[in-house]
Amino acid sequence: MDKSRPIVYTCAVALEKKLRGGAARVGVVGLGYVGLPLAVEFARAGFRVTGVEAGAARAAQLRRGRSYIGDVPSAEVARLVRAGLLDVRTDGRTLGQCDAIVICVQTPLRKSKEPDLGAVVAACREVAKRLRRGQLVVLESTTYPGTTEDVVRPALEASGLKAGADFSLAFSPERVDPGNEKWTIANTPKVVGGIDAASTRLAAALYRRIVRQVVPVSSAGAAELVKLLENSFRAVNIALVNEMAQICHKLGLDVWEVVAAAATKPFGFMPFWPGPGIGGHCIPKDPQLLTWKMKSLNFEARFIELATGINGSMPDYAVARIAHALNRDGKAVKGSRILVLGVAYKPGVSDYRESPSLDVMHLLAVEGAAVSYHDAFVPKAEAAGRVWRGRALTDAALKGADLVAILTAHPGIDYARVCRLARRVFDARNATAGLRGRIERL
Repeated sequence: MDKSRPIVYTCAVALEKKLRGGAARVGVVGLGYVGLPLAVEFARAGFRVTGVEAGAARAAQLRRGRSYIGDVPSAEVARLVRAGLLDVRTDGRTLGQCDAIVICVQTPLRKSKEPDLGAVVAACREVAKRLRRGQLVVLESTTYPGTTEDVVRPALEASGLKAGADFSLAFSPERVDPGNEKWTIANTPKVVGGIDAASTRLAAALYRRIVRQVVPVSSAGAAELVKLLENSFRAVNIALVNEMAQICHKLGLDVWEVVAAAATKPFGFMPFWPGPGIGGHCIPKDPQLLTWKMKSLNFEARFIELATGINGSMPDYAVARIAHALNRDGKAVKGSRILVLGVAYKPGVSDYRESPSLDVMHLLAVEGAAVSYHDAFVPKAEAAGRVWRGRALTDAALKGADLVAILTAHPGIDYARVCRLARRVFDARNATAGLRGRIERL
């Protein structure tokens, strides 16, 4: 008989009681667009939260009560810091005092399209230095199936403690949608999967304090794959409608009309909309995590790879359509003044990671166009070794451009004014629906 089991069981029972009662202390490693909202929600629920943010400037900003995440109000950060519910640090020295630790660091792709788990491993090493018996560790960073068991577990067990015997370990995929006011952390169901039943139960108890519905699954691997399925589903369907946009253009039809009409079917159809590509941290990257993993198992995820290729080609297609629109006015791309509206990857946010707008701008600049942009949410953007700075959307800017390209349809822009003043408009987002002017739509 394993003599350690009664001790482990006792620790788990005690921790579950603290989690259910809100008396536990929670650590959140990585205070980005996932970690900071999560830390704030835990603190709102009454937990004492230690947030670890390696960026000294960002950590100092939070300690002053200033948020750098659009969905997290500075006033709320300031209140929680003053109340002693949110303590922000640049290292993990106090993680040993936490009962539960959630890791929310980035998992980018290398140029070779391989996953870069350097930040995850570094975070695990920080945790391992202070790991103690009875703690719960949860990974939220999006990754390929097997990471929790094959990477995180051994990194934590380097402490000398054993997962499932001395500490609990689980995975819970983040489901943050920046700028979405309807679906928040609180009302979005939370999937959790542990390395064993006890780990799943403890992770569920932790998240039930801040979300309305927790969805336990059978394993950490299942939870990891849930996230990749969700975003592969979106990537594949976006690719389908992007290809449909090209089909409609060849047929002389309006893709927006066709999709809107199809969406009236009350069953068996879900509308997705075309655009100049896909952006953000998740959809361009997450399906590739899965295809990479499957290649290591000698399996080709052909459907997902095809979708990745179609979506990745859309900036080139948008540039070709812009060139066609300029040709109608007897102009070449080279030497033309092109004003881009919107560089964020989606409307209403300041996040421009992987934004297709920047790809389009870069391709146009390479072809010799004089490119500028307006985006009230993004005053400055860095991409492809270049710093772009936004400009005001004045009458002179609109009249002076040979073409205005709407690549992200931000709210607050008078698109009727744009169509009235611009010489020609290329609309990749259907922002000009119902308006008149010299408009060419994707």
